[in-house]
Amino acid sequence: MTRALQRSFSSLAIPNYRRYFRGQSISVAGTWMQWVAEAWLVLKLTGSGTAVGVSTGLQFAGLLVFGAYGGVIADRYDKRKILMTTQPILALLAALLFVLTATHVVTVYMVFGTVLLRGCVTAFDNPARQSFVSELVGSAQVVNAVSLNAVMVSTARIVGPALAAVVIATLGVAPCFLLNAATFIVMLGVLSRLDVSQLHRSARAERAKGQIRQALSIVRSRSELWVPLSMMAVVGTFAYNFPVLLPLFAKFVWHGDATTYAVLTSTMALGSVIGGLVSAHRGRVSPKLLVGASAGFGTFILLAAAAPTEHLQLLVLLPTGVMSMTFMAACNSSLQLAAEGPLRGRVMALFGIVFLGSTPIGAPIVGWVSEVASPRWGMAIGGFAALITAVGAAYAYRATRHLRDKAAEAPPSVAEPIRA
Repeated sequence: MTRALQRSFSSLAIPNYRRYFRGQSISVAGTWMQWVAEAWLVLKLTGSGTAVGVSTGLQFAGLLVFGAYGGVIADRYDKRKILMTTQPILALLAALLFVLTATHVVTVYMVFGTVLLRGCVTAFDNPARQSFVSELVGSAQVVNAVSLNAVMVSTARIVGPALAAVVIATLGVAPCFLLNAATFIVMLGVLSRLDVSQLHRSARAERAKGQIRQALSIVRSRSELWVPLSMMAVVGTFAYNFPVLLPLFAKFVWHGDATTYAVLTSTMALGSVIGGLVSAHRGRVSPKLLVGASAGFGTFILLAAAAPTEHLQLLVLLPTGVMSMTFMAACNSSLQLAAEGPLRGRVMALFGIVFLGSTPIGAPIVGWVSEVASPRWGMAIGGFAALITAVGAAYAYRATRHLRDKAAEAPPSVAEPIRA
């Protein structure tokens, strides 16, 4: 048991990663606290599920516009310095929303505006942050570190919403934004104290034209890159819309309040923590794992959508969280390992686009379906999407394996090199 735990937390033995992990834990908890507060504020201002979906989508819209270029910047420049630039900007945006809300002048369009600006900054922050993990730990610990990052995010999804519920109930919505601003300052301090001599710096891409097209061409030619990205594009668009769905379930299905929302979110996040720890112990990923995780995720989403009572939904949300994190960590880790150093920033930017940037498409759709039909149907869309994705990925992996086998069997004079 002790050896298993040591293996699950092995990357925390690296001092730089341990410091980064602590800072990220605080910062991500603050971010989740703000997301809960924003969703509740928009719902309070409008009473509209579609508006909540638009708000959630806008915070990722910047990734669709600037995400690929953010990956190019991450490959060209020092990732630590990029992060040290984005943290104070994100802090200022959170502080601005605090002032607007505390002075009672906030409107839903002001919330939309600050959310959109934050998404634009995130387009540069996300690929640098994702690819910086490998520089902190080295390739041997990438899978473990990525899985622990997922555990940290999931833990923050418990702490952040729970803290938001307490703050909203006792002090109101506005202080949530101020507390989040402070967490970015904490992260800035952590980044400034990292031992740069211990970083596993990857080669930087030289400035050149067509670097986004080059990355897309490489991704299309390699199944270990395009299949996970395609899976995440579909699942990310339709299945990862819980920030939209759970507040709607809390208010319109279970007739609860912010505390009900926090309990739903925290229960699913607890399952995600379990899934992340299992992934960290596993230490490797495979096509079979990706397909199985997508199928399991879809199955439990459908069960959660159909749950007849709040308590039964809470029971199902736990394994939903497990499969959600297993799928996401497997996609992330496989891409980190398959992408070479000078390409990693662009590949992880594509991952951010298909995972987070797909939300502007999926969130309003899911919000609209939830409003005109019910939140149950909005959630069911994600379940069906994950199941269909699993079937499609299984077929794609089988097809590319068949091409490789044919190439290996062909005579040397006839066979052409094939990279599926």
